[in-house]
Amino acid sequence: MPKNLENLKKQAKLILRWHRERYYPVAAGIRAALPRCRDLPDRDILAQSFKLSDAQEMVARQAGFDGWQALKAGIDTMPEADKRQSAGITGTAAQLFVADIKKSCDFFAEKLGFATVFVHGEPPFYAQVKRGRGVLNLRHLDRPVIDPVVRDRDSLLSADMGVDTHDEIRQLFLEFQAKGVTFFQTLRKQPWGASNFIVKDPDGNLLLFAGPGE
Repeated sequence: MPKNLENLKKQAKLILRWHRERYYPVAAGIRAALPRCRDLPDRDILAQSFKLSDAQEMVARQAGFDGWQALKAGIDTMPEADKRQSAGITGTAAQLFVADIKKSCDFFAEKLGFATVFVHGEPPFYAQVKRGRGVLNLRHLDRPVIDPVVRDRDSLLSADMGVDTHDEIRQLFLEFQAKGVTFFQTLRKQPWGASNFIVKDPDGNLLLFAGPGE
């Protein structure tokens, strides 16, 4: 068995375990990969029956195949050079530590225009918010992870998000300004060519938004 197929089998088993453990972030991946789950909320996805074959189908579709058998056939016919290519990363998400999940979700929705993807726990201890391709995971923690004085003094960022054009970064800044957002740094053009600004959330996390300088 090709080594990369073994790795994909392990990935499918991990997805299956996450589903059994009701690990909320896996629901978004299932919804995106499996057409039959496209319109289901996280709660329903995690409550329904989910077998190893479903996890394997999810892995196959994420790799661009119609199903597990098609993926296996594709690997069997793939040139050895292609099999040795490293796996690509299709997305990232920063994790912010916050004192109040609901308050934080409200801030991102009302001030920064993010949508709440999910909120987990009773009381809530984990959530995810998203705007476009920008994804942030929110984790409840009663105390700051970083000394606030050191964070502000050294401009220690908790997240870095970008837009494609100079007009978009200017538009985003004006949008946030109109909503009364607190800026740690207003919009400025940096010596290396980028234009950026930094927002401070209710927990003091510093969020950088950047785009082309012109």
